[in-house]
Amino acid sequence: MELRQLQYFLKVAQKEHVTKAAEELHVAQSAVSRQIHQLEQELGVDLFMQKGRNLQLTPVGQLFCKRVETLLKDLERSVAEVHEFLDPELGEIRIGFPHSLGTHLIPSIVAEFRRMYPNVRFRFKQGTYASLIKDVVSGEVDLAFISPFPENDGQVAGDIVMTEELFAILPQHHPLAGEEVLRLEQLAGEKFVLFSQGYSLRPIVWQACIEAGFKPQIAFEGGETDTIRGLVAAGMGVSLLPETALYQTNPMQPAQVRVVEPAVTRTVGIIHRSDGKLPLVARSFRTFLLTYFKDYNKTPEGC
Repeated sequence: MELRQLQYFLKVAQKEHVTKAAEELHVAQSAVSRQIHQLEQELGVDLFMQKGRNLQLTPVGQLFCKRVETLLKDLERSVAEVHEFLDPELGEIRIGFPHSLGTHLIPSIVAEFRRMYPNVRFRFKQGTYASLIKDVVSGEVDLAFISPFPENDGQVAGDIVMTEELFAILPQHHPLAGEEVLRLEQLAGEKFVLFSQGYSLRPIVWQACIEAGFKPQIAFEGGETDTIRGLVAAGMGVSLLPETALYQTNPMQPAQVRVVEPAVTRTVGIIHRSDGKLPLVARSFRTFLLTYFKDYNKTPEGC
């Protein structure tokens, strides 16, 4: 069994067509067909079956495809590690993060790191709580910022780097907009603008409202902090957002008020695959992050 056979097989599985796979691989269609045939003969099974003009993986082909994907990803990372061992400052860091950290915190961190290591490349991927864990476990990303920190997930390991306060955000004309603090129960009759299902901030806000004695009435849902802030500023409702998501990105901004009784917080952590070895450049970045957040948490405003 040759590496080329596995690469051709995976490309055909992705494209579901020999001709399209050959075009992307820049080889002759006959070469792809020959390699797939030889692979099937060696394994003693049919990996594909015809479905109209396309090819479809057989059940055993699907099983084999999952293994091949993992194998080739591990091989790719192994080659990258060799190159990074020779010069770890030229590597690539693949990092995932929730949208709420992308406005200010992630750009600030990356800019600081690149001042020391200007040749390091970054590949970013935003996601929800569940998708970020999945991306780490599958090897799609090396590290991921996540909130809340997954305390009991054996597939990932990591560190809590900060605990962040959530503020109430209100339309500028709201009667409570000028207050220094408010009790969450004071928002019991308001319409809420919340993150959609799957976003980790939604259950945090929901549970805080329950603790305050009410279920939030949902007026609008969204997947981005800019959308939440904009809808609140436009008078569509109220919400709660973490401090790192409150940096101004456009002229239309809501008022923000500190919440007490109960204080609402979220943990933010950095995770990696528990049974995986990080590339050298990712390890350097992780070490940098732990130091960065020690200093970050010492500042009066956490910034």
